[in-house]
Amino acid sequence: QVQLVESGGGLVQPGGSLRLSCAASGSIFEIAAMAWYRQALGKQRELVAVISSGGSTNYADSVKGRFTISRDYAKNTVTLQMNSLKPEDTAVYYCNGLIRRRAGSGGINYWGRGTQVTVSS
Repeated sequence: QVQLVESGGGLVQPGGSLRLSCAASGSIFEIAAMAWYRQALGKQRELVAVISSGGSTNYADSVKGRFTISRDYAKNTVTLQMNSLKPEDTAVYYCNGLIRRRAGSGGINYWGRGTQVTVSS
């Protein structure tokens, strides 16, 4: 079994910062990629940022220059540093991991339960 647990959400004023963290645990052979998605009320879930096993990163245009994704490979964690937050960043943020549970197996997408981020004055 594999679990992803997010932490760090909350309420912040526009222009403020938050740091989200996600820890993967369980029967893990390799994590190919980790990512953050978000889903605002009434909208579809969207990719925010992704980091590969090699450290390559990609960001949604709406967060480029404001958000930074990073990984701790030894601890199987991924972090999203969010700066200059805007009201439109308000959403539930989900951690995602493409994880292989044993050598030679395909990767499976695992999801955390999500953490609420609210940007409001």
